[in-house]
Amino acid sequence: MRHLLCLFLILGLACNQSAVEKSNDKPSTDAKSDQTVKEKDNMGFNKLTKEEEHIIVNKGTERAFTGEFNNHYAKGLYTCKKCDAVLYRSETKFKSGCGWPSFDDEVSGAVKRVPDADGRRVEIVCNKCDGHLGHVFTGEKFTAKNTRHCVNSLSMSFIPEDKFERAIFASGCFWGTEHHLNKVDGVLAAVSGYIGGTVKNPTYKQICTGTTGHAEAVEVIYDPTKTSFEALAKLYFETHDPTQLNRQGPDIGTQYRSEVFYIGEEQREITLKLIKILKDKGLNVVTKLTEAPQFWDAEGYHQDYYKRKGTLPYCHTYKKKFD
Repeated sequence: MRHLLCLFLILGLACNQSAVEKSNDKPSTDAKSDQTVKEKDNMGFNKLTKEEEHIIVNKGTERAFTGEFNNHYAKGLYTCKKCDAVLYRSETKFKSGCGWPSFDDEVSGAVKRVPDADGRRVEIVCNKCDGHLGHVFTGEKFTAKNTRHCVNSLSMSFIPEDKFERAIFASGCFWGTEHHLNKVDGVLAAVSGYIGGTVKNPTYKQICTGTTGHAEAVEVIYDPTKTSFEALAKLYFETHDPTQLNRQGPDIGTQYRSEVFYIGEEQREITLKLIKILKDKGLNVVTKLTEAPQFWDAEGYHQDYYKRKGTLPYCHTYKKKFD
């Protein structure tokens, strides 16, 4: 029944914006990473081909089953073709059989929902550049999240998992931590979220009770050819006070603790080295070091907080600590 429904949607209301649109994509058997140097337009966005512009700017739709990423299930990240913002993680992609790449969740804060003028469907666009992605549908019960982002392949690029690395830092309110780390050249995304607690996929309200054991933290996804874990870790220590226990400035509680959640032995050793340097300088560092468990994205309204507000962090200021 599910595939019959999808067939109906393809013929009728699925991802097609117009029944008379022609195909704007050709079948591809090799989904390519697009992490090369790209030519920019006069607005600072990536230059688009005519086919990409038709989809992303003019809100077109590629023909069903022809997109490069329709049957693509490699591990990695899907990014906006126009501005490179990280949109989807590969683990949220699923096979719907409806002819377009399908995801049941986005990177928190990366995708904006805009109801169509006729009220029949909800468009999804990149939250950074407003580039058209496709439409979002709910209630189809394909996955437990009961949500399907139906996305044009031409709206996206793909970065395989061996082309990026992750780091997770907690240093008080995640708004400030994210603000500083997101400005580093080579950082693909800095996502505010929760880690280290006992509740799966917690909410901010639960975190605020201080009883779940989570820390407010930031997952940094970065290009190791442009920056390094050590550079990010140094900035992390230089933009908060690692001598404060279970607090950062006016924010008090275990959820505001200083903690590095390392991914691999190399990150652990680098963090220990930096902590020793700070202790040798006379700082009583209380930063914890823990192997990273699952990271949960925070709600969308926490993402890019200071950028959206046009203000600066109230308790995360830069202070040089390393020579």
